Formats: sequence, structure tokens, C-alpha cells
Amino acid sequence: MDKLINDFSFGTFFWMSVLFIGLVFLLKKFAWKPILDAVNDREEGILNALASAEDAKKEMQNLTADNANLLKEARAERDAMMKEAREIKEAMISEAKDEAKEQAAKMIENAVTAIDQEKQAALAHLKKEVAELSIGIAEAVVKKELSSQDEQIKLVEGMLKDVTLN
Repeated sequence: MDKLINDFSFGTFFWMSVLFIGLVFLLKKFAWKPILDAVNDREEGILNALASAEDAKKEMQNLTADNANLLKEARAERDAMMKEAREIKEAMISEAKDEAKEQAAKMIENAVTAIDQEKQAALAHLKKEVAELSIGIAEAVVKKELSSQDEQIKLVEGMLKDVTLN
């Protein structure tokens, strides 16, 4: 350290200080500002990229949540549509059954009515045939004027054998 103090020269120190200060001013004027600008630009770019990544992450979470909600709503809507379709199907089946029962009841009622009409027509025809037959027998008996009861009975029995019912 003594040697450093003994060899110390104010002239060299002055010129070195002037050169150092000049170098600092030159660096400040020409290099320092572009270097700081580049560092600041890089820092801003990194912060913007981090902010964009965070925004993208939030947007992705929102989209995922929205997709889940849409899927849930779609499932609920599908279930509601299926339930409505089942109800419509059951209503149609019930309506068809009721209509079939009504038609069957009408057909049975029409058949019973037709049978009754046919029965009444057959009875009327039978009564007409019996009446005609009775009149024919009475006519034959009156014409012949048979004297005995036995002959009248034989005549009626003979006529009954001759007549056949359809």
C-alpha cells in the first residue's frame, strides 16, 4: 500500500478520472439508454405474455365451465324431451285403446240390434206361416163338413204330415 501511495500521480489520476467520466457519459448517452430500453421492452413483453397466458387460462376455465353448463342443459333438455315423448306415446296408446273399446262396444251393440231385428223378422214370418196354415186347415175343414169328429182329426193330422216347416 505504501508503494501505491508513493507511486501515485495526480496527473494520471486526473486523466484517468476524465477518461472514466467521459466513458460514463458516452455510455450513458449512446449505450445506456438503448440497453435500458431493450431490457424494459423485454420486461414488458414478458409481463404481457404472462398476462395473456393468465387471460387465456381464465378464458379456458370459463369455456370449460360454459361447456359443462351447456352439456348439463342439453342433457336436461334431452331428458325433458324424452319424458314428453313418453307421455305423448302413453296418451296416444290410451286414446287408441279407448277408441278401440268404443268401436267394439258400437259393433257389439249393432250386432245385438241386428240379431234382435232378424229374430223379430223370423218370428213375424213364423206367425204369418202359422196363421196361413191355420187358415188353410180351417178352410179345408169347413169345406168338407165332415160329420164325425174322428174324420176331422184324421184330416187335420193328414194335413199336418203333408205340410213341412222351413
